Amino acid sequence: MIFLSVAIPLGSAILIYGLASVFRRVAAQLSDIIGNIASASLLILSVLWVVQQHVHGPVIYHMGGWRTPIGINLVLDGLSGLIVFTISIVSFLVTLYSIDYMKTFTSKAKYYTLLLFMIAGMNGVALSGDIFNLYVFMEIAAIASYSLVAFSTEHESLEAAFKYMVLGGIASALILFGIATIYASTGHLNMAYISRFLAEGTSRPLVFFCSVLFMFGFGLKTALVPFHAWLPDAHPSAPAPISAMLSGVLIKVLGAYALMRIFVNVFGMDRLTSSLLVFLGSISLLVGVLLQLAQTDLKRLLAYCSISQIGYVIVGIGLGTPLGFLGALFHLMNHATFKSLLFLNSGAVEQKTQTRMLNELGGLTSRMPVTSVTSLIGSLAASGVPPFNGFFSKLIIVIAAIQAQQYAVAGIVTLTAILTLVSFIRLQRDAFFGELREKFRHVTEAPKFMCTSMIVLSVLCLLFGLLLIPPVRAVLLGAAVQVLVNGTGYADLVIGY
Repeated sequence: MIFLSVAIPLGSAILIYGLASVFRRVAAQLSDIIGNIASASLLILSVLWVVQQHVHGPVIYHMGGWRTPIGINLVLDGLSGLIVFTISIVSFLVTLYSIDYMKTFTSKAKYYTLLLFMIAGMNGVALSGDIFNLYVFMEIAAIASYSLVAFSTEHESLEAAFKYMVLGGIASALILFGIATIYASTGHLNMAYISRFLAEGTSRPLVFFCSVLFMFGFGLKTALVPFHAWLPDAHPSAPAPISAMLSGVLIKVLGAYALMRIFVNVFGMDRLTSSLLVFLGSISLLVGVLLQLAQTDLKRLLAYCSISQIGYVIVGIGLGTPLGFLGALFHLMNHATFKSLLFLNSGAVEQKTQTRMLNELGGLTSRMPVTSVTSLIGSLAASGVPPFNGFFSKLIIVIAAIQAQQYAVAGIVTLTAILTLVSFIRLQRDAFFGELREKFRHVTEAPKFMCTSMIVLSVLCLLFGLLLIPPVRAVLLGAAVQVLVNGTGYADLVIGY
C-alpha cells in the first residue's frame, strides 16, 4: 500500500481543483477539509509504515506487477520510512496552519492543489527505487514549489520565484545529464542494478563524472554554500506555511536525502566524496550563521539559518561513520520541527503586525503570548540549548567528528551553535521583549489553527529528544542509520526481494 503516499496527495489535489471549479462559493471550505484529511491520512499511514518496516523489514512494491529491472519499484526501508514520516508530520501541521493563514490570499483551492502536488513529489522522491523516477518526482515537487513561492504575485515573490526557477532548472539539467550518462553506460535506471553494475569496479571514471554532476545538482537543491543564492530570496517571499515546507522538508528531501541515497547506497562513499561533503557542510555552517547574524528581516534571518543548519546534516553524512549518520538523520528530523515552527511563528507575526523587520517590532509577548513562547522554544532548539532536540543531534555530530579525528570540524560545529544562539537571542529581544510599540497595541494572538500547529511543533521540539531512548531509536532512527551503514548492500536487499 505504499503507493498511497503518492496516490493520496495527487488524487486529493485533482479532487480539490475539480470541486472548487464546480462549487465556487464553498471552494475554500472544501479545500480546507480535503487538504487536511489527505495530510492526516498520510501521517497515519507513515506511522503504520514505520512500524511495518521495523517488524517485517523493508517492503518493495513493484508497480503494475512488473519486477525489476524491467519494472519500476518503490522501496520502503528504514531511510525512506524516516523521510516520509518527517514529511508527513510537517505537512499535516502546515495544512492545519493554512486554514486560518491562507484566508488573506485569493484562492485556497489553487494553494492546496500545489501544496499536495509538492507533498506527492517529495514522497515519491523518498520512496523511488528508480533514479529516473526520482528525478520525475523531484521535478513535480520543484515545479509546485516555484509556483507556491510566487503565490502572492507581489514583485518580491515573483522575482524570487524566477531566480529559484532558473537555478532549480540548472540543477535539474545537471542531474538529468548525470542520469542519462549512467543509463548510457550501465543500461539500467534502477538504483540497485546501477549499484551492482558499478560494484564491478570497471567504471570509476563514470562514477567520478556523474558524482561531479550530482554534487553540483543536488548541492543546488540543498542550498549548500556556494550553491545557496536562491534560498535567501525564495524562503522569505513565500507564504509562511510554504516557507516552513521549503526549509523544513523540501531542501532535505530533494537535496540531502538524494545525496545520501546516491552517494552512500548507489555509488558507495569514498574518501574524496566524504571529504568534499564535510568541507561543503562546514563552509555552509560558517557562512550561513555569519550571514544570519547580519539580518534584520525576520524571515531572511531564518532563511540563512536554514543554510547553516543543513550544514550539520551534510557534515554528519560526510563523516561516514555510524555515529555521524545518526547525528545527520537526527538533526534532519529536528531541523524539520524547529525551523518549521520558527517560520510559522514569523507568519503569525507578519500577519498581525504587517512587518517582518526586527527593528520595527518589539514587546509582542504581551499581545501574542503563544507565538512568543513557541518562538522562544524554537529558537532554543535551533541554537542547540538543552533539553531541546537540537542539542542532542548537534552533540552527536560533535562527538562523531572528534571520533573521526576531525577536530577542526568539531570546533566549527560548536562555534556555529554559539553564534546561532547569539542571533536568536537578538531575534527574541527585538521581536518579543522590551516595550510594546504604540502601533501594536491593537495586535491580537494568531487564530486557533495557527496556534495549534505552533504549539504541537514546540512540544515536538521537546519530545524528539526521546528518540534517543533505545527502543524508540531502534524503530525510527536505528533502521535508517543501518541502511546507510550497509552502503551498497542496498542493491542486495532490493534485487533479492
